[in-house]
Amino acid sequence: MNLEWAAGEEQSVVHGGQASRLEKIQSDPGCKHKHMDPHQRLSDKSSQEIVPSEGDVNRSPFREEWLQNHTGAETRHWLEEDAKYFLHQSLSTPCLNVLQHCEGIYLEDLEGRRYMDFHGNNVHQAGFAHPRVIQAIKDQLDKLSFCTRRYTNIPAIQLAKKLAELAPGDLNKVLFAPGGTSAIGMALKLARAATGRFKTISMWDSFHGASLDAISIGGEALFRQGIGPLLPGTEHVPPPDPAHCPWGCAGTCNLKCAEYIEYVLEKEGDTAAVIAETVRSTPYIPPPDYWRVVREACDRHGALLILDEIPHCLGRTGKMFTFEHYGIIPDMVVIGKGLGGAVFPLAALIVRESLDCVPERALGHYTHEKNPVACAAALALIEVLESENLLENARRLGDYALERMHAMKVRHPLIGDVRGLGLLMGIELLKDRATRERATPEAEQVMYAALAKGLSFKVTMGNILTLTPPLTITQPQLDTAFDILEDCLREIEQT
Repeated sequence: MNLEWAAGEEQSVVHGGQASRLEKIQSDPGCKHKHMDPHQRLSDKSSQEIVPSEGDVNRSPFREEWLQNHTGAETRHWLEEDAKYFLHQSLSTPCLNVLQHCEGIYLEDLEGRRYMDFHGNNVHQAGFAHPRVIQAIKDQLDKLSFCTRRYTNIPAIQLAKKLAELAPGDLNKVLFAPGGTSAIGMALKLARAATGRFKTISMWDSFHGASLDAISIGGEALFRQGIGPLLPGTEHVPPPDPAHCPWGCAGTCNLKCAEYIEYVLEKEGDTAAVIAETVRSTPYIPPPDYWRVVREACDRHGALLILDEIPHCLGRTGKMFTFEHYGIIPDMVVIGKGLGGAVFPLAALIVRESLDCVPERALGHYTHEKNPVACAAALALIEVLESENLLENARRLGDYALERMHAMKVRHPLIGDVRGLGLLMGIELLKDRATRERATPEAEQVMYAALAKGLSFKVTMGNILTLTPPLTITQPQLDTAFDILEDCLREIEQT
């Protein structure tokens, strides 16, 4: 999407002693950037504009206003304690609210208010605290709570076998990791070891995790700027974004972006892998032939194709693997987030059998890579997806939601575009549909107004309302959420 979003002045959030503590940190002699303004701390360029592509930032005046109007004394006390002891960072601390319970599609805060969660960090395919997932965890805790390295355990073996059975083609070799970022690191190491090359091609605006190797291939300024030097050889290309296409495709993708990947592969000559999110959550959904063109280009130039499906694998798009919508098979796919049943951090790298070629190397070697409790949770999650027909529910309600969003676009001038693939949905807000100027403040206003009415979601790229509910959601619940959105849009449009 448009890369020109000007971040507002950094807000010191908010109640009690949080602002004074932040000022103290910035004035501390040990803080290298104590005399820099917020933008200089990110990039040493006061004019640098930062695109909040991964999510809504926590430095907004709208956040401060929401806190003042919707939190009581006890919540403010715990928010102050949180801000006191956790390092402050964008997108995270200081925090918005304090939760005490989650179940199904709902979150509940410390003051007893419930929110439909259309965010969930994309871990909640089966909703929160699904009884079968919770029971599987409890049962496993009574049997084997941890597996020491050099040993294996039955839940881990069963999960690896299940994932190999679910994945198409010869994607039948697996490694587990305690999080998606770690699994991305394993994929990068395996690509280097298998090809003897180290260069990668990835996309601007992409997100693959927050570690140094992941932000090197990632394309978000919020994570990359002021952190270098990053990994060498990490080339970047434009994403499949027809609305802001550098080749001028004017809203209908002409696949020039896919063909450009082959151009870079040819010019570099020694690229180990193309690594990308199959679908970005949710600024852009590539057209049907996009990944076919990229797959064929990788094959011609000896590069591996690694697809990152950490946020939306396991049914969110209506298929178990998102790449199944495109009729191709990658060399590696990384999954995570929801794999742990919205309880445990767990991710997996699934690769072609021919890539099981470096037995003398340690690709992962993580302490919890075969955690039996996490694997039991994952097995229960997959059983729920299959037995409760949640992929079919995602397809059916995704189609229904897309129709409703298109109808909303007709009624609301703020809506510039809508998109969806299953229950991965986005509503892009624009000040002007002709110029495509981002409605960034308005998107934040809609988000906080919706929170006040009991609906939680995140804002991506500064102006896209990103909606990812549990796959267990019902149509009446979905209608309630869209009713809330329409009320909020109406309120903002009338101000």
